[in-house]
Amino acid sequence: MKAIKKLNNNAVVCVDGKGRELIAIGKGIGFGEIPREISIDNIERTFYDMKYSEQNILKDLPVDVVIFTADLMDIVKSELSYELNSNAALVMADHIAFAIDRATQNISVKMPLLYDVQQMYPLEYKIGKYILRKIEKQFHVSLPKDEIAGIALNLINSGLNNKEVIDKSRLQEYENMLYEVTEIVEHTQKMIIDKDSFDYSRYATHLLYLFQRVQSHKTINSANYEVYEDIVKKFPSIESCVSKICKHIEGKWKVELSKDEKLYLMLHINRICTKKDCNLKDRA
Repeated sequence: MKAIKKLNNNAVVCVDGKGRELIAIGKGIGFGEIPREISIDNIERTFYDMKYSEQNILKDLPVDVVIFTADLMDIVKSELSYELNSNAALVMADHIAFAIDRATQNISVKMPLLYDVQQMYPLEYKIGKYILRKIEKQFHVSLPKDEIAGIALNLINSGLNNKEVIDKSRLQEYENMLYEVTEIVEHTQKMIIDKDSFDYSRYATHLLYLFQRVQSHKTINSANYEVYEDIVKKFPSIESCVSKICKHIEGKWKVELSKDEKLYLMLHINRICTKKDCNLKDRA
């Protein structure tokens, strides 16, 4: 198999014997001169039909999380009654990596939809519980129970022709708000967000869930005050951006966002900004 492009030290773009392009994952296979032949013995996982935007996400993910998730999704697929999107393993790996990152920073975000997901999607909830236990055992972290719902929703959203979790009757309203909020982010952070990117898709999904929680009066409200203040000090421009967003949402929907909802917004907005290098000043 011939490596034609390096993504990182553990991931390369390859061409197989039939001329098909794929991504090969393996510890250290990115080291050395490119192009070159790579032994199949050094490859732990392969991914076909991966878009350029997905390649960019993959190169930023820890290789152990990617391999762990891909192996796990092979097991999960057999338990589901529906087919998953081709990028389901990548989306889940991204979700898991972010959850682990939050846990190591002692950031815990409540998920008010936990009970709803458990009642409406018992199979996905059960699988989410299984995945949570596997993550904790593999990576030696303790994740909040609420993360089960996040994992379950990730599965549901990755299902082809699957049932929608977002209230369809309000979807247009939520999408309008998403557009307005994104305009605020672009204006305050002096950036243009690629609406076709994987990063935006992930950011948009999280914001749509936030809008639904706000409109359903199921807002997050825990005791993350120290974490909130720490993030505010660390990323002042993101906090300023979120303050403008909150005023906009509160003005339109007559609801007040809790500190935890603001923290949730800051985490996801900072994440998409970091990908676009718009937050270098705050991170310096």
